[in-house]
Amino acid sequence: MNILRTIRVALRALFRNKMRSLLTALGIIIGVGAVIATVSIGQGAKREVEKRFDAMGTNLLFVRPGSRSFRGRHGGGGTYVNLMPSDAKAILEKCDAVQYISPSVSTRAQVVYGNKNWNTSIYGVSDKYPDIRKWAVEDGIFFDENQVRAGQKVAVLGSEVNENLFEGADPIGQIIRIKKIPFSVIGVLEEKGESGGWFNRDDQIVIPYTTAQRRLLGIIHIQSIDISAVSMERTTEAVEQIEEVLRIQHKIAPGAEDDFNVSNMAEIAEGAAESRDVLIFLLGGIACVSLLVGGIGIMNIMLVSVTERIREIGIRMSVGAREKDILFQFLLEAIVLSVLGGVLGILLGVGASRLISIIAGWQTLVSNFSVVVAFFFSGIVGIVFGFFPAFKASKLDPIDALRYE
Repeated sequence: MNILRTIRVALRALFRNKMRSLLTALGIIIGVGAVIATVSIGQGAKREVEKRFDAMGTNLLFVRPGSRSFRGRHGGGGTYVNLMPSDAKAILEKCDAVQYISPSVSTRAQVVYGNKNWNTSIYGVSDKYPDIRKWAVEDGIFFDENQVRAGQKVAVLGSEVNENLFEGADPIGQIIRIKKIPFSVIGVLEEKGESGGWFNRDDQIVIPYTTAQRRLLGIIHIQSIDISAVSMERTTEAVEQIEEVLRIQHKIAPGAEDDFNVSNMAEIAEGAAESRDVLIFLLGGIACVSLLVGGIGIMNIMLVSVTERIREIGIRMSVGAREKDILFQFLLEAIVLSVLGGVLGILLGVGASRLISIIAGWQTLVSNFSVVVAFFFSGIVGIVFGFFPAFKASKLDPIDALRYE
């Protein structure tokens, strides 16, 4: 068998019907392109989510009130109003796996500066908030422990609030009004952007939690406690210590249900990763269906090609071509179609990923692994779906083939 001659014959047959060959490969092109684009979007989203969780800290913990049951009716999380500043203090003093704590309360309010106003979130926190959230002050300073203890009316602005109220002017030392109460601006936080698509972290104002309790909310309890563990490795230990301390603080009997919840950022990140992987798998499965349809298209067209070229097959066999020569020729045509579709599909997928990144602003990441797998899969499709037509062609009887009209 002259392999080079067989390859030339196969390629000549394909290029004789360029449009049909291209349309046949279209299913493979779309399938491979969809697989690469889907995986690249998923990988980009994974990288972005990991970056944001790393920025917040995987050793970050949250304590929030639990749910209350009354006369058989079970309320949602947060229906207890039972977290106090003393709980936060006890956690810091008695849990050696805990590094920083910040009691927290929040509300929304209209903020006024001069003739400008802006509706935003107001967060009451402690002086350790920047350390816990890994959030630096870009301009000015953050309030200290003495200002928190005294409940001073000082505020640190998120970058978006700063832009909307001051429009590039220096905000440090200026007076803003939150619910008609004057606050002195002492700092501006660095820009953080959205938090996983849930909310814009730059659209907020941070004040001492004691000030928020007394001046804005009129409460003595706190709504949550932000906690930073000593290290990511000790987060599980920190959760256990926190639960033990709070059960003692709240006088919860052994075996009774907790009236609080402790959330672990590492577990939240892991859950988000699992949900994202499931979504990528489903989208990738849909894209693989396109490859399957493309393979069926190749098989159909190759069967049509065999029927059209029965006399050609008979002539080749009569001059000495063996069954394996015919099998190889038609199988090679199917493989060339699928591989050509794979190459064009890779270009389509990479281009679509770049275009989505530019137009939609989504981060995409084309991995070499996804390109190799898509290309390999397209070749396998050509072999699997091209074998039956090639086998059928190789089993034709030369005499019957020469008589075929």
